[in-house]
Amino acid sequence: QTRMQSLQPDPKAQYRSVYEALKKIVLTEGFWRPLRGINVTMLGAGPAHAMYFACYEKMKKSLSDTIQHGGNSHLANANKSLSPCVCPAWCCPPCLHPLRPLPGPVVKQRMQMFNSPYKSVLACIRTVHKTEGFGAFYRSYTTQLTMNVPFQAIHFITYEFMQEQINPHREYNPWSHIVGFWPPPATTPLDVCKTLLNTQENMALSSVNISGHLSGMVNAFKTVYQLGGIPGYFRGVQARVIYQMPSTAIAWSVYEFFKYFLTKHELEKR
Repeated sequence: QTRMQSLQPDPKAQYRSVYEALKKIVLTEGFWRPLRGINVTMLGAGPAHAMYFACYEKMKKSLSDTIQHGGNSHLANANKSLSPCVCPAWCCPPCLHPLRPLPGPVVKQRMQMFNSPYKSVLACIRTVHKTEGFGAFYRSYTTQLTMNVPFQAIHFITYEFMQEQINPHREYNPWSHIVGFWPPPATTPLDVCKTLLNTQENMALSSVNISGHLSGMVNAFKTVYQLGGIPGYFRGVQARVIYQMPSTAIAWSVYEFFKYFLTKHELEKR
């Protein structure tokens, strides 16, 4: 996804499809190259998802009881993602994902770039901090938050609606949890801007005479349009959808399994 969202890729790193990209990366850069940055993702995914689902359950119950007592409210499901407007950052799921941990997305994407000069996670963190300052890890936060709010609103509404249709009694059913969500490509333009802010593509920025470092969501939007026009906002959309579908299916399946297992265990103890 990072490679395919590059606005001015190296001639050796130009791909027409996800399959071609994966095949070319493995053949020319080694079998393990597509897994670069996975340790950063694993480090932050556990705590973030724990807080994510804990907040989800708490806000789901509180808001649904308030808006539609005893039932499932789609307005409440949407509000769980719009809650940054009314609650501090630590208690709403959309705010948590950009913070898992905050250097994570920047480090991961810089290590995934073609001809990345970083040999390890720590080397990347040290170099970015030394050359660009601590603020480099925050450049895309506003963009990520703006992207996560509508993404998660659609996410929750779709998942809860699908559960009502295919699993109305809300029993533990692994298949219903797997097929309960289709990732929306509508937020891809924000994701492309986030990638540009995280990677600070040298070739892309120099081609539009930007010296120094690019910052700000508005500047990122302008730069993407200058370099790729409207189609530029949808670079890597195929990779993003292919990535989000199994990722979300696994997350919900594991969450629903442990919810079922722990609830059943607690009832048996009583």
